Amino acid sequence: MEWIQQLVNGISLGSIYALIALGYTMVYGIIKLINFAHGDVFMIGAFIGFYAIAKWELGFFPALLLAMVVCAIFGVLIERIAYKRLRNATRIAALITAIGVSLLIEYTTIFFRGAQPAAYPDVITNKSFDVFGVQISSKSILILTVAIVLMILLQFIVHKTKIGKAMRAVSHDADAARLMGINVDNTISAAFAIGSALAGAAGVIFGVYYTKIDPLMGVIPGVKAFIAAVLGGIGIIPGAMVGGMLLGVVESLVSALGFSLWRDAAAFVILILILIFRPSGIFGKNAREKV
Repeated sequence: MEWIQQLVNGISLGSIYALIALGYTMVYGIIKLINFAHGDVFMIGAFIGFYAIAKWELGFFPALLLAMVVCAIFGVLIERIAYKRLRNATRIAALITAIGVSLLIEYTTIFFRGAQPAAYPDVITNKSFDVFGVQISSKSILILTVAIVLMILLQFIVHKTKIGKAMRAVSHDADAARLMGINVDNTISAAFAIGSALAGAAGVIFGVYYTKIDPLMGVIPGVKAFIAAVLGGIGIIPGAMVGGMLLGVVESLVSALGFSLWRDAAAFVILILILIFRPSGIFGKNAREKV
């Protein structure tokens, strides 16, 4: 039964990784950029939710929606200020800029509020439910439910809406999409907005579940979400979802085996193995690239 409990915990953790990974994979799928500032958008979302609950006395869902809206705007600002002028630059220039933006967000946050951690207010009454002899907390159920709803909503946006079709067209061929009358700049900004909104939601969920947040909290989850995106197939939305879930389950099982100190290392072992044996990821297809 303990294994089932760890599996539930792993799925809850994996859903958080999946929400962050979706932002990585959406942006990469469209403009081939690894936005390493994405983990810090997750951190900003956690703090927006914290202040909304602790200072403004909002409930969980209003705080979640506020964090998503603020992070969406923040993501668009990052794209327009830092990345837009680098569209035709080398990939290494964009990558260095992404790292610089990440550090800027982290240390600006530390400058204004300090580096001390904050304890998330207990906004959700945590109850335990007995399911086939396994105790499952209401927080785990809520986190998983919110994550699944957001993922389904994302799938609907990408496949059924006009902006979703535009994103898929730009991802396939930006020049052809521009000739067909699609506003490529606005489409890229929309991808940043949606991905950042999901990261903001993940930040609030993380804070509610783990209670402790700090200005550097986005570094490790951000890297792990990137690993999840690579595991599923970078640029493939279902791959990010599956990769996040798998990574969360693996970490929980490593802890259950008594190797809790190695749970972070497990993610990097997975990254090394996937790059060696299947660099395109679980859902990816190998494609030759002309140099």
